[in-house]
Amino acid sequence: MTRVLVVDDEPQIARALAINLRASGFEVVTAADGSEALSAAAEHRPDVVVLDLGLPDMDGVRVITGLREWSSVPILVLSGRSDSADKVDALDAGADDYVTKPFGMDELLARLRAMARRSSATEPEVAIRFGAVVVETAAKRVTVDGDEVRLTPTEWHLLEALVRHPGVLRSQRELLSEVWGPGYETAQGNLRLYVNQLRRKLEPDPSRPRFFRNEPGLGYRFEP
Repeated sequence: MTRVLVVDDEPQIARALAINLRASGFEVVTAADGSEALSAAAEHRPDVVVLDLGLPDMDGVRVITGLREWSSVPILVLSGRSDSADKVDALDAGADDYVTKPFGMDELLARLRAMARRSSATEPEVAIRFGAVVVETAAKRVTVDGDEVRLTPTEWHLLEALVRHPGVLRSQRELLSEVWGPGYETAQGNLRLYVNQLRRKLEPDPSRPRFFRNEPGLGYRFEP
């Protein structure tokens, strides 16, 4: 049975989520604040975390950061905030998906099932090499000349979206949708910023990119 940790300080929302999740076959653990969430995650080892950003004792982004120090558990963020900056902060901290309140329970359940399937699937180790760079997909590790390079979660998601399709032109829209999620299909500025960050970290000469190529007005292509 898939175990879900629900973190929300509004009792009625936590209760409604717990009832619906249990009725759909999930095992549910609840927490009302960030400290309780971190303790519950360590004790119960959930398969998925549903996390409200607006917690009384600490910001939800801090909870994500705390979880990511030791766990790769999928995290679905809930928030009443509509500001896209909050979404970017949560995804950069390591969240996997984002739903804005109010939300439909059917959609939430579908996303949770998809995240649980991805989490339970055993990913074969694949090492992708280009130039002095080695990308280990299962370990989520990148090295340049043998030295590990730290990537943010968003940088890693973008790198994966490119290197898993060598030689294939990925449109701006599909990259934005895959990496940032629904609602970001026109946020080309985000895409340019993160492609440039990858180039600075992985290209021999970022000003003359060799591996991460831009097709003006169309998208990006990884050329190994």
